[in-house]
Amino acid sequence: MTNPPPISFSFQFGPVGSIGLSDEALYREAVADAKHGHALGYSVGWMIEHHFSEYYPTPNPLVFLATIAGLCPGLGLGTSVMVLPWYPPARFAEDVAMLQTLSQAELHIGLGRGTAKAEYTAFQIDMESARDRFAEHWDVVRRLLSGGKFTHEGKFTRIPDPIELRPRLGTKKPFFYGAIGSQDSASVMGTLGLPPITIAQFPDAILRKILAAWKAAASDAGYREDHKLPIFTQCWIADTDEDARRLAKTYLPTFFGIQVRHYQSEEDPLRWVSGYEQWSKLFSNLKRLCNPDNLDDYLTMNLVGTPDTVERRIRELSDLGFNEIIITNAIYGVPREIRHNMLERFAAEVMPRFGLRASAPARAIG
Repeated sequence: MTNPPPISFSFQFGPVGSIGLSDEALYREAVADAKHGHALGYSVGWMIEHHFSEYYPTPNPLVFLATIAGLCPGLGLGTSVMVLPWYPPARFAEDVAMLQTLSQAELHIGLGRGTAKAEYTAFQIDMESARDRFAEHWDVVRRLLSGGKFTHEGKFTRIPDPIELRPRLGTKKPFFYGAIGSQDSASVMGTLGLPPITIAQFPDAILRKILAAWKAAASDAGYREDHKLPIFTQCWIADTDEDARRLAKTYLPTFFGIQVRHYQSEEDPLRWVSGYEQWSKLFSNLKRLCNPDNLDDYLTMNLVGTPDTVERRIRELSDLGFNEIIITNAIYGVPREIRHNMLERFAAEVMPRFGLRASAPARAIG
């Protein structure tokens, strides 16, 4: 087994901005953030897939990232995550191959089974089939991207006549990850050979167990562990810890309110869906996080404070095993100036502490 990659830093961006902006304006905000993060020297820009709500209205990150590839050559591109059960797997494999071929960027494709009941209902897909669909679709995607003629006879997909993926991938291949939110899902992704991608929303003891479950399953299945292990974390930097926490508490309650509506957490639709028990428990906590007085534990698990405090938390996450830190405060309602200031301060005051040199900030990026 080779050593894991050294720690690196990337950022999440998306259609966010001051309250009241049109969707067109929100998309321009996303482009501005991507350009800014690229200019500052971050390794990868990541986008989230969601549908039919104000919670990151980016229904196809691959399409958006194709635009970013042309505007930010050299910036790695990531998804966090694409919900694989919603896509015909052959078509999905084609789209990934096209983006990889056109961009020639480092491409990181986070995959998940989706946790919003309303989205599954709109797409007329049985949510209880999500885990089985995910496994079968991933097998089809993986085999198509490996090249050569291919047929498949499965529960959800039939490819009776041999097909070959076009465009054929060259020497540059996409990296894939599987979203995890519990030890159970970590074991599933380990068995499928997908490195985990997760969010800093669990105590360290739980994160440690999640990674241990993934490593055990990956090892049993014969997969190596020398991968990037990404974790998404909210990042709010200020001159004092108190100021950073105050800033985060100004915007995060609205963010969690949007999630309450998107995931219908007050109705708890997942309590009736087999395989989503852990997510039902997690979403039941969203309403509580809409109150800023209840955010202290959440902020401690993320990167909130002075550069010294942020550095300490990164080292704690690194000690757990994470080596790709994806930072964001790109949430609905946060003005561009605050988002860009965070990216700049992190690049200038935190990244050098890990031997990484930031580029000069470029304030006048539109």
